[in-house]
Amino acid sequence: MIPFEKESLDSKSRRALIVHPDMVSLSQSALEHRLEEAVGLARAIGLVAVASHYYSVRKPKPATLFGSGQVDQIRKMMEEHGASILIVDGSLSAIQQRNLEEKLDVKVIDRTGLILEIFGARAATAEGRLQVELAHLDYQAGRLVRSWTHLERQRGGFGFLGGPGETQIESDRRMIRDRMAKLRKDLDHLRKSRTLHRERRQRAPWPVIALVGYTNAGKSTLFNRLTGADVFAEDLLFATLDPTMREFSLPGYDKAILSDTVGFVSDLPTQLVAAFRATLEEVTAADVVIHVRDISHEASDAQARDVRQILADLGVSEESGEGPPVIEAWNKIDKISPEDPQFSRISSPLPENVCTISAETGDGVDRLVNLIAKTLSEGHKSEKIAIAASDGKRMAWLHENGRVLSSEQQANDLILTVEMSPRNWGRYRALD
Repeated sequence: MIPFEKESLDSKSRRALIVHPDMVSLSQSALEHRLEEAVGLARAIGLVAVASHYYSVRKPKPATLFGSGQVDQIRKMMEEHGASILIVDGSLSAIQQRNLEEKLDVKVIDRTGLILEIFGARAATAEGRLQVELAHLDYQAGRLVRSWTHLERQRGGFGFLGGPGETQIESDRRMIRDRMAKLRKDLDHLRKSRTLHRERRQRAPWPVIALVGYTNAGKSTLFNRLTGADVFAEDLLFATLDPTMREFSLPGYDKAILSDTVGFVSDLPTQLVAAFRATLEEVTAADVVIHVRDISHEASDAQARDVRQILADLGVSEESGEGPPVIEAWNKIDKISPEDPQFSRISSPLPENVCTISAETGDGVDRLVNLIAKTLSEGHKSEKIAIAASDGKRMAWLHENGRVLSSEQQANDLILTVEMSPRNWGRYRALD
């Protein structure tokens, strides 16, 4: 068990005990990282983790997941620390959740429910709120068995449910289905709008750079440094939920668009992946993806694997070459001392697509910007073309969409050497 410092609380209701069911025999280090992350998730919604512990669960019990002896130990820990919430860092069935609540007489939340609570608290845009509500209803629809034990209730848990004349569970299920259908319809309208915006950006000359990474890797801090924005950036898991786009300066380009996205996490609830798919697909439409990694974190490699898996599910894979090119920004090098095991790693020659940075101090950010520009120009080709010297509109288009490397006048024409992406060369020829 990992003890925690006692914190002064206004209410006992904010004290939580965290337990992790180890069903795959993780290493000691991996278990500690998993508990540390769960503590961060609890902190993200204002809970105080008074203690955490992991249990080896060889054969999950259908009724409670944990064995009876483990449940007794959990009860004693809850009483010892005065906790009123049990967070299970794993998945619970509806029956397991209900039985644990009855046996322990406390509120029980599993990992999916906890992440949904965070997303619900953080969603700021209309689309974000709709996506979170849809994911929450999808999750809750299968758990109505634990919600009510009576037959009638004047109002349901969401504020729009129920009424006399049918059992409350039947009423809740019917109203949840209706609400989910309406949410999907509203999200379809927003998705169409997002697709139109995306197509408009693709027709524009400015490249789009997407930041992705494990939650709390420093994406928003890097976003703020590059764009001069003031996006919320704090040492919290899921500090950013709603995607944000801003302009930023990029060598060789009139301007570029930087997109900050929601952070990833291991075992991201499937309901959220489905609900946020339209938002996450913004990544696939980017010209370059920046995978921001907290290289100072002991579990950095494991976190990177989780991010790569989600990217692969979205159609972005470094190994297969699918989707846009990926640059890795190894962040938080300011937190690595010469005695740190990671120091030799960041001091050694790195792959061409890797750049070490500190978004907090700015160290290495200029190198990252130059690497982005270089990556964008890969695959570009230069051609010599002739345009009328009086054709100012075409000249302006070439400067906005490519790089004019040389220019000389011959009679009434300008002979230009221009470098552009294949896409922009196609657009240029379509001007004729």
